[in-house]
Amino acid sequence: MTLVSHGGKAFRFDPGALCLELLTTGGPGEFARHEVLHEPSDLARWADRSRLSPGLELSITRRELERTRSVRDALFLLTADRAHGRPPNPRDLAVVNAAAAEPPLAARIEPDGTRAWAPGATGAHLLSTVARDAVDLFTGPHADRIRECGSHNCYLLFVDTSRPGRRRWCAMEHCGNLNKVRAHRARRAEDDPFGA
Repeated sequence: MTLVSHGGKAFRFDPGALCLELLTTGGPGEFARHEVLHEPSDLARWADRSRLSPGLELSITRRELERTRSVRDALFLLTADRAHGRPPNPRDLAVVNAAAAEPPLAARIEPDGTRAWAPGATGAHLLSTVARDAVDLFTGPHADRIRECGSHNCYLLFVDTSRPGRRRWCAMEHCGNLNKVRAHRARRAEDDPFGA
């Protein structure tokens, strides 16, 4: 997915899981200022840009949108807790588990062999699919690779699916490069403390 930095520069960010893609739409507390899910159509646009197969036609109510924001906020807190080695909050677990217990989106095979979505998809189906993805992530082989970007002022959350498992940045082209520049300047300052 493509995100835009505070400075207006676009960069590619792969959080590694569908459920973590939803976290880029806003969040609880101080992250509410990044909210982009204001109308049901905003959630439909997010789904179109997500890692779900294209062609999903959703009918989303305002109530489903509000519930999506609530589940997203609980998932955000659970993910941050996991990234920092804190125990999960039982209330946040209950919110995500309740969404996962509902019917998910239904996929189907088209006559030409391509994947499509069954008609009648709703915001509740989408939310259940996202919540089930979170259950799979938090209980699966990459559960211990959930991370927060290593930059001092970036709070993007991702799962490190790289083979070595040493990913530190939301994106190398964004926070990774900024950190490299800072480290280079710090080394130069140590080598030449008087700026000569």
